[in-house]
Amino acid sequence: MTAFHRFQALHQAPAPLLLPNAWDAASARLFELAGAPAIATSSASLAWSLGYADGGALPPAELLAAVRRLARVLSVPLSVDLEDGYSADPAAVAALARDVADAGAVGINLEDGDQAPALLAAKIAAIRSALGSDRPFFINARSDVYLRRLASGAAAVAMSLERLRLYREAGADGAFLPGLASVDEVRSLAPAIGMPLNLMVLPGMPAIEQLHAAGARRFSVGPAPFLQAYGQAQAQIRDFLQQQATAGLFGQGLGYAAMNSALQGGELLA
Repeated sequence: MTAFHRFQALHQAPAPLLLPNAWDAASARLFELAGAPAIATSSASLAWSLGYADGGALPPAELLAAVRRLARVLSVPLSVDLEDGYSADPAAVAALARDVADAGAVGINLEDGDQAPALLAAKIAAIRSALGSDRPFFINARSDVYLRRLASGAAAVAMSLERLRLYREAGADGAFLPGLASVDEVRSLAPAIGMPLNLMVLPGMPAIEQLHAAGARRFSVGPAPFLQAYGQAQAQIRDFLQQQATAGLFGQGLGYAAMNSALQGGELLA
């Protein structure tokens, strides 16, 4: 079974697909060793790790180099957050998606943001045309109806359904609705969109078990792991610079041998 087909099958498995978001080769490898069946990137985390702000500022060459590094250390499928494709030109987005596939990814997230839904549909169709029928590639179409609060309640369900059906007809394989957190709304949307529904885990959401029972298939965590890791590191360095306790620098972190083993293709040593 190819990496793409393994990834596709994870969306149909009895258990929810829990998809951690990495930002570099080290985090991707550590998340795989923690048991992740596949790895995704977070566009924000990846951009920050390379010294760029989130929101379209990451140069495509930097993105592709990062994807190659992640793919090199992973043995599980990799999906890449492509924001809006870094262009309003469907042909340019399709060319970038093809390059991402060549770099080792089995799929992407592609978002509508504040643009017209027809534009994302055109980008998805262009990717399908560029890759051809013999090149499977998982396109997870992200709609920002909930994230940008374009509507609420029944109106948000209707707007999301209209957009996601359009994206499915254009060639999307999955649907991503960050900000959606209602079990009842998941129950309304999931069987109607005709493709697996992906949610982003956020504080205060119902349990994954409940959302999965309502029909959501895939759960990701966005930039949360990056923010936690870097927040802790900054706090420990702040203490160090103020000549306060430095125990945190040498506490429960990974050891040198463990990290080296992980990136030499071995297991994570105790």
